[in-house]
Amino acid sequence: MSTTTFRALGVPALLLVPTLLTAQRPTLSATVKPYVAVDTPVVALTHVRVIDGTGTAPKEDQTLIIRDGNIALLGAARSTRVPEGAQVMDLTGKSVIPGLVMMHEHLYYPTGPGVYGADYVSFSRLYLAGGVTSMRTGGNVGGYADLNLAAAIKAGNQVGPWIDATAPYVNGPSPFTQMYALKDSADARRFVAFWADAGATSFKAYMNITRAELAAAVNEAHKRGLKITGHLCSVTYREAAELGIDDLEHGFFVATDFIQGKQPDVCPAPTGGMPALVGFDAKSPEFTSLVQHLISHHVAVTSTLTVFETVTPGQPATSGTDVLDPLLKTQYDQLYTRVQQNTASPFAKLLPLDRAMELAFFRAGGLLLAGTDPTGGGGVIPGYSDQR
Repeated sequence: MSTTTFRALGVPALLLVPTLLTAQRPTLSATVKPYVAVDTPVVALTHVRVIDGTGTAPKEDQTLIIRDGNIALLGAARSTRVPEGAQVMDLTGKSVIPGLVMMHEHLYYPTGPGVYGADYVSFSRLYLAGGVTSMRTGGNVGGYADLNLAAAIKAGNQVGPWIDATAPYVNGPSPFTQMYALKDSADARRFVAFWADAGATSFKAYMNITRAELAAAVNEAHKRGLKITGHLCSVTYREAAELGIDDLEHGFFVATDFIQGKQPDVCPAPTGGMPALVGFDAKSPEFTSLVQHLISHHVAVTSTLTVFETVTPGQPATSGTDVLDPLLKTQYDQLYTRVQQNTASPFAKLLPLDRAMELAFFRAGGLLLAGTDPTGGGGVIPGYSDQR
């Protein structure tokens, strides 16, 4: 666990996982056992309110039976028989929700401009304590570390949610010294193949990839039954959809589709498509056409509103900063003050615009995913921000 970035987490949480994560219950290591309060084959949650996540009304006074990590039965408490030998937990006055499935998380945190500190152990515990039971890392600067942590959690040797571990970023030449720079499309194919063989279960294309490189990466990932998402800039959303990408990150904040005179395979600016969105109309024919194009190509969009809230005046301060190292907490407090004082910030208009664009995409039938993205200038805290 990092001793420089995050304070040690010493209080065990009331967790049903990893019992709930898999029907084949792993043997728990000495590291994991102190964090597991319920580790029996059959558990009955009685007199509980159930919110199933489908949008239907909550079900009151329910009994939920869990057997070998699977939900075996749900019914009214008055008529549902509790199996003999089950551990019974009376949850009167409490609610049960599905575990959070978060699709743009990281195992690092910004410690300075362009500097990211790795927090594998503390972050995995924070995510789980915040209700995240499954997550995808939205990019990897730790190489094998992300993959090894995912494997250790699956084996019962570390505490954390199930992790869909991305490989290192799939990117062309860029200012990011942490990232490998692809040479061409053949190199992109080799890169994906190498990390898939190493255990990566998904991929993320980044801002300076070319269309040819992205096409090769998508093809190689799909050949192996894996998915690829992207925080794109040099490639537009429309182009990426035509190349077969599975997902696009950050809502529509970074889409470069609406930049006049954009050059092919060139990222016009580090801010991506944001300048073109100032004053943009979410009801415009151009946006409606893009939405339909993404939906027709079965491309999901991941919302990461939490990270953009940290740079938008008028938004609430981040919760959970008490787990930060004091220096990082001070840095965040200073950032928050500067953001609130910047009344001319374009994000004051961009944030509500992207919310409207994401809502329009969802209402049109698009698959909208959720993530937090603990990057930027800080203030996106794993677990806490997932509940936001």
